[in-house]
Amino acid sequence: MPPKIRDLKASLRRAGFTERPGKGSHTVWSHPALQRRITISGGDGDDAKPYQQRDTRDALADVADAGRSN
Repeated sequence: MPPKIRDLKASLRRAGFTERPGKGSHTVWSHPALQRRITISGGDGDDAKPYQQRDTRDALADVADAGRSN
């Protein structure tokens, strides 16, 4: 069973990402240690799509790598 969108958002919040609303169901997430942003679409109760899971996992790994290099 795939995680829900709310689970991805919670993981990003715990890692220090901040969100701003996008258009419709989109939210745009940024982190001070990263130059790129991640966009997540869908309602909190929706199943996360594989690409959303991958994008979130990669962004969390990039933040962890940035923390180790400092």
